[in-house]
Amino acid sequence: MAKKGKKYQEAAKLVNRAELYDVDKAFELVTKTATAKFDETVEAHFKMGLDGRHADQQIRGAIVLPNGTGKSKKVLVFAKGEKAHEAEAAGADYVGAEEYAERIQKENWFDFDTVVATPDMMGIVGRLGKILGPKGLMPNPKSGTVTMDLAKALQEIKAGKVEYRLDKQNIVHTQIGKVSFGPEKLQQNYQALVEAIIKAKPAAAKGQYIKSATVATTMGPGIKINPTKLG
Repeated sequence: MAKKGKKYQEAAKLVNRAELYDVDKAFELVTKTATAKFDETVEAHFKMGLDGRHADQQIRGAIVLPNGTGKSKKVLVFAKGEKAHEAEAAGADYVGAEEYAERIQKENWFDFDTVVATPDMMGIVGRLGKILGPKGLMPNPKSGTVTMDLAKALQEIKAGKVEYRLDKQNIVHTQIGKVSFGPEKLQQNYQALVEAIIKAKPAAAKGQYIKSATVATTMGPGIKINPTKLG
């Protein structure tokens, strides 16, 4: 554990906590401060000038990142009949209905990254709200995960679709790729995400919309990005 601490401290020396970095410099630093032996995930965190307690200040959506996420996502689809066949043909990892709802409830089974459902399955999926909701796994029409077009939903998820949503601390956290992508591809993904979040700006938002932006690897220090060019 001490060894990891030492690596982290070395990486942290490269980052001035008080400085707001330009985007290109920030992503150069992100790749330099990755010290783990595995290919670390890079995340973006946005502190929003919103109050999520008000329904008209919520934001939620999804975007297919231009360079994907670098992670192969396992998808569970709730569907029956013809739609179940469509999901299987489109590359779903698990397809079913009540049996999977039961596994999640009784066995605490979570061998998947994303849940997709056809609208007629929401009666079954709705019962899992208290389990899936806190994990950010509940299907939602806004993020394209409650849909009749399962082939399109699966294609986008497998191509690197990520969801973004405001949490209880009024922060949006989203993965934007892997360290191995290099600064340029990470920056492209980041910019695409920022544009999507700006596009989702609620009419009720007042003052500075994106208050701060930070990027970091799984094990590395946070790097603050100058938010003046943001919404």
